[in-house]
Amino acid sequence: MKLPKMTLCRQHFLRDIVTAPAETLTSLMRSSWIPERVRPGQTVAVTGGSRGIGAIVELMQALVSALQELGARPFVVNAMGSHGGATTEGQRELMASLGMTEEMLGCPVTVDMEILQVGELADGFPVLCDRNAAQANHIIVINRIKTHTAVTGPIQSGLCKMCTVGLGKVEQASRLHRYGPSRMGAIIREVASTLARRTPVLAGVGIVENAYGEVAKLDLVRPEEFPATDARLLREAFRLAAKLPLSELDLLVVEEMGKRYSGTGLDPHVIGRWRIWGEPEPDSPRIQRVAVLALDPSSHGNAQGVGLADMITERLFRSIDLQKTYKNTLTSTYVQRGMIPIIGGSDRETIENAAYSIPLVREDQLKIAWIRNTNQLDQIALSPAALAQCGSEPPLEKQRDVEWEFDGQGLLIPWRKE
Repeated sequence: MKLPKMTLCRQHFLRDIVTAPAETLTSLMRSSWIPERVRPGQTVAVTGGSRGIGAIVELMQALVSALQELGARPFVVNAMGSHGGATTEGQRELMASLGMTEEMLGCPVTVDMEILQVGELADGFPVLCDRNAAQANHIIVINRIKTHTAVTGPIQSGLCKMCTVGLGKVEQASRLHRYGPSRMGAIIREVASTLARRTPVLAGVGIVENAYGEVAKLDLVRPEEFPATDARLLREAFRLAAKLPLSELDLLVVEEMGKRYSGTGLDPHVIGRWRIWGEPEPDSPRIQRVAVLALDPSSHGNAQGVGLADMITERLFRSIDLQKTYKNTLTSTYVQRGMIPIIGGSDRETIENAAYSIPLVREDQLKIAWIRNTNQLDQIALSPAALAQCGSEPPLEKQRDVEWEFDGQGLLIPWRKE
């Protein structure tokens, strides 16, 4: 099948930015209530998550340094639910790939899957916490606030979720997901509030990123403020989020999926697919076919969310660690997201097969978009038919024409970023 020539475009999103995030956090720490609460020699557990937050290493370095200035003994704990295959080895490997090592952060990194029950909700739902964190003198929670891939409502992915799915490990993550998207937000809030009362949670660092992966907002808050902070910063995250420039597509080609881009590898808010049994699919965007070419190596084989695609390449399929993928998928309970799509062969074959499978559309009328991943949408290649359907928001700047080029093995040659 002949693929149409594409036009590389730049989307101009809102770009709120904190110009010096590490220095800003250091200043917030020094002027906060924390110096009055932390005594020399006390231990402080800092949460280390599994998301690809752009400035996470420098922010954690600043946090650790500020605590050490007070004479405290900070250490990092793994707080990432069932990721990394829900094993100590897998989560240590995942943290190291994100830069969360003793050498980088300047403090011990403790990876342990042991938990303690510190309370329960009114319906008997147990409130669990990482054993090492619960036994520390203080806990500081750090996380990005953003839309969640399976939670609805005013509290989604943020400080409360880190208290629940992060510190509660795979057992609490598994219990939580059995409540479904509409109920999980309330559970997350209740667990975080209980954890704040029953464990030594000292503070939370809330991060909002703009569409370019830069720190746009940075807050240091008390534990009782976690729910309100999550709700407030989620509104900011919505305002700044990247999105596709049109509401309907015949084909979306994604160069790479992975955990660093979204908890489901492909952001459901970008591609307009939940694939959760009993939940209605979003009205927009509507995309007939999603073809994904590769799995980001930092996912370490975890392709949870691959079932959101319609077609994948042979190389993506061969990079999947089924044990890790299935563990994460079964813990979430959203089994459709772990189903293997049609395996299309090479990049060229996969893209051409995906286009060929679209019914009742002439080749020259195919609305196609080509992106690097669902987290980086500032540059996007669009077919003529797709470009004609784009609105004025966000503003779209045409850059140059790009061809579909493949090497001798049929691998797509990416357009050069400008």
